[in-house]
Amino acid sequence: MSRIFCIANQKGGVGKTTTCVNLAAGLAKVGQRVLLVDLDPQGNATMGSGVDKRSLEMSVYDVLLESASVAEARARAEKAGYDVLGANRELAGAEVELVPLEHRNERLRRALKAAEADYDFVLIDCPPSLSLLTLNGLCSAHGVIVPMQCEYFALEGLTDLVNTIKQVHANLNRDLQLIGLLRVMFDPRITLQTQVSDQLKSHFGDKVFNTVIPRNVRLAEAPSYGLPGVVFDPASKGAQAFVEFAREMVQRVGSP
Repeated sequence: MSRIFCIANQKGGVGKTTTCVNLAAGLAKVGQRVLLVDLDPQGNATMGSGVDKRSLEMSVYDVLLESASVAEARARAEKAGYDVLGANRELAGAEVELVPLEHRNERLRRALKAAEADYDFVLIDCPPSLSLLTLNGLCSAHGVIVPMQCEYFALEGLTDLVNTIKQVHANLNRDLQLIGLLRVMFDPRITLQTQVSDQLKSHFGDKVFNTVIPRNVRLAEAPSYGLPGVVFDPASKGAQAFVEFAREMVQRVGSP
């Protein structure tokens, strides 16, 4: 059975997509079979994996509307070593089209169940809002990984997200839990970031991952080449941190 995780944060610009593609590449590098599901209509995780969203014949949109299976719609990110259930502009229309349909929150969960034997890990890149797309992700997942910058505004957004996870757990998905908080874009020279990091650890304890992702220009450059940073520059500090994070994930949740 595959382990399914949402990469989510209701605050934009915190590195969700960077985390998703690089964790996928890191897990592939340590021998795991990985599917990345792009639930953001912008399709950044698709493009950042080296898959052209404009040339997709089928996408996650078709899977949500049950006109295609995961096996039919997935594409291969050859250089990164994992599969992608891609997204493009069509996905924006799915929000409206899903509203009148039965089991609208469970469409993705049912599709992933049919493909669970193919993967060890499924990572879902969620849009930065609580929408029907995000709900489909949360209803499919065993847990949520929250990438966050160590800044005070990020702490405020975290409270909202934890409450959302609790509500989905209580009403829609009893398996859902907060797996952990990943500190990203971290600069130890900034006193405020160190203080917020210490606050996170004192409040959330072992829910804070040991791995810290440093602020790293190579991670920022990689998407323009259509590659995860882990593949674009494996020797960079950011890439090495994500491979270390992949190992920590396997150790923490276990490989199926």
